[in-house]
Amino acid sequence: MAGENPETGRGTDTEDTVELGGEDYSEIPKKWYAVHTYSGFEDNVKLALEERIASSGLKKYFGDIIVPKEDVIEKNAKGGKKKVKRKFFPGYIFVRMNVNTDSWHLLKGTPKVTGFVGDQLNPMAVDESEMEKIVAQITEGVKRPKAKIEFSKGDSVKITEGPFSGFNGVINDIKPDKSKLEVLVSIFGRATPVELDFTQVERN
Repeated sequence: MAGENPETGRGTDTEDTVELGGEDYSEIPKKWYAVHTYSGFEDNVKLALEERIASSGLKKYFGDIIVPKEDVIEKNAKGGKKKVKRKFFPGYIFVRMNVNTDSWHLLKGTPKVTGFVGDQLNPMAVDESEMEKIVAQITEGVKRPKAKIEFSKGDSVKITEGPFSGFNGVINDIKPDKSKLEVLVSIFGRATPVELDFTQVERN
């Protein structure tokens, strides 16, 4: 069972050590849950939930709250680059908590929260291995910002940087994990594939 059913009051069997407000709540088991929110209000929900937890006397049932984001490099209208935060699970936050009647109602009563992912009365926890991947993606996104994906296969683009600067071409392949494109460029009358970073081209 993923968490405590708010109707039955039965708990989970996974324990961890969490300290909140200087108190040790190591005996209270918690798991990660995906919580659906209004898209665009994830940060507001996180702040509101943290404030509700702090004033409710229910801190012992809650751990970390995460809005998964990564740094993305995008171009502005003048061709410059800037680093922005991008949510890679828009419409969701992740909450580490013990699900019981009180914590369930506190979370559900938070403005802009629409509910847990899955069964609302007995929500399914997110696997620890999946949360490790999400945290790793957050960390990697901060260390090595990705270029914002604004392209589709077949798009006509102009190369703005590198040895082929000024050439036009057509996107033949997109490699989002590497933030690279394969662009077919006409060189001496032949279509030649050239691998480029997202930031080295712009749409025609």
